[in-house]
Amino acid sequence: MLNQVNMLGRLVKDPEMRSTTTGKNVASFTIAVPRRFAPKDAQVTADFFNVTAWGKLGDFVCKYFKKGQQVVISGKLENRSWIDESGNKKYATDIVIEQAYFADGKKADASDVEGFNHVDTSATEELPF
Repeated sequence: MLNQVNMLGRLVKDPEMRSTTTGKNVASFTIAVPRRFAPKDAQVTADFFNVTAWGKLGDFVCKYFKKGQQVVISGKLENRSWIDESGNKKYATDIVIEQAYFADGKKADASDVEGFNHVDTSATEELPF
């Protein structure tokens, strides 16, 4: 069976981190994905998708992804259900991601991003790879 989702969208708000009862980190956020076509003389509409990232990927998302940022996500759809306080059964579909990428252009000064190395491509020497 095939269950694969790839999307390009913008974060609606900063990701939120929580921990399960077993101590595993999980990040949640929502992305807005514009629809390809809009009715004539109408504003472009978007669909909003709930996204979940577990473990180290969740840590990465919470550390580097911010509201308004354009990202690419890849993962799978998962359905879940629960009983609310009133006794009603509720359903939700989430995208559980396995990969996440920055999709915006590079910022002018990326020196504040911890863990990334800068390679000076203006040097006359050949690159080491």
